[in-house]
Amino acid sequence: MFVTCQAGFQDMLVAELADRGRVAVEHGPGWVRVAELVPSGDPDLSPPAPLDVGDLAFAHWSMDSPREITGESVNALAQGLAETLFEGLRGERVEAPWPCVFVCPAEIVGLGRRVASVEKAFHELLRKRLSRVAKLAVADLPRGLGTHRGWAVYFVDFGRALAGRQLHLNGPRRMADDERAPSRSYLKIEEAYVLAGREPQPGETVVDLGASPGGWSYSAAKRGAQVLALDNGPLKGGALDHPQIEHRRIDAFAFQPEPGQAFDWLFCDLVEDPNHVLLNIVEPWLARRWCRRFVINLKFGRVDPVAFLRELRAPAGVLATHAPGFRVRHLYHDREEFTVVGEVRT
Repeated sequence: MFVTCQAGFQDMLVAELADRGRVAVEHGPGWVRVAELVPSGDPDLSPPAPLDVGDLAFAHWSMDSPREITGESVNALAQGLAETLFEGLRGERVEAPWPCVFVCPAEIVGLGRRVASVEKAFHELLRKRLSRVAKLAVADLPRGLGTHRGWAVYFVDFGRALAGRQLHLNGPRRMADDERAPSRSYLKIEEAYVLAGREPQPGETVVDLGASPGGWSYSAAKRGAQVLALDNGPLKGGALDHPQIEHRRIDAFAFQPEPGQAFDWLFCDLVEDPNHVLLNIVEPWLARRWCRRFVINLKFGRVDPVAFLRELRAPAGVLATHAPGFRVRHLYHDREEFTVVGEVRT
């Protein structure tokens, strides 16, 4: 298996895979190759549990059983990739748009230009051989989560690529900015909606704990939701004086809803110890049903991220107890933090 992640966090993905009993045989900026399971031959040694790649926090997308393509020239690489795809398409009828993506680490200077040249040469070969199929190719991964049949090519260096047909998407992806958004944190909540599979609707209520400067509040308000933004700091940009946003200058940890009040959404992005947030915000809000859905960011910069993941996923933990089916990811726009989304058990 070949798994991608945010560049600079591949060591954490390796550690997360090891925690699931999987061995990384190779890795580079933003990617990890995982060894196939080989029976140990030891009857006393239990094999690791099946790996649900869709539950890996650091994984962005992955592909099964990738083929390795090598070549010294652009044309050689394009020819190798085209022949591999033609072989895989034999007997298969393509009737709908399909993802056809070429990717490489931005950290390797000049590799992007090389990949663009290979991609162009590859598409010329595809059009000559399968013009109808070529017209249905989409140069982007689908939005959302799940498994898709397509073609992904990841260049790990100038003369070597991994290519696969079966793609697993975990949700992380780059989002478009909004010039009125108060901060880059706006991109994190926009990306979190993809992970949650839904977003605030007109007429829904949102409480935003630690709202300043207002990126998350603005994101919900622009969709028509009524937002209660709680922070001693100011709101800025599109969040300032927005008619859908009520700003109260109070501490997020001190706030409690009125008796019988429940918000449709809880937003929380506090620069606090993650265990403190988990114990003093996440647990009471979920246990007392003060919200129906939530998007919470938990900073892992000062804790062991894999050990913290184990705690978050514990069967008797806060999230599993009150929000079964929750998802935790290290998103494209996250830094040293996890984004957790879910729905509270009714």
